[in-house]
Amino acid sequence: MSVIIILLIASISVAALFLFGFIWSVKNGQYDDEQSPPMRILFDDKPSNNHQS
Repeated sequence: MSVIIILLIASISVAALFLFGFIWSVKNGQYDDEQSPPMRILFDDKPSNNHQS
């Protein structure tokens, strides 16, 4: 029974850590750019001049 309690505490701790990381990233503006990812696929990448021979 004590193993279940230890695993329960460990899993809640890991879940709380990920929740804290998600909230921190939202508050720091990680997900603010909603326009450029859909538009980025419409443009070709510039060709690179790095020819190795």
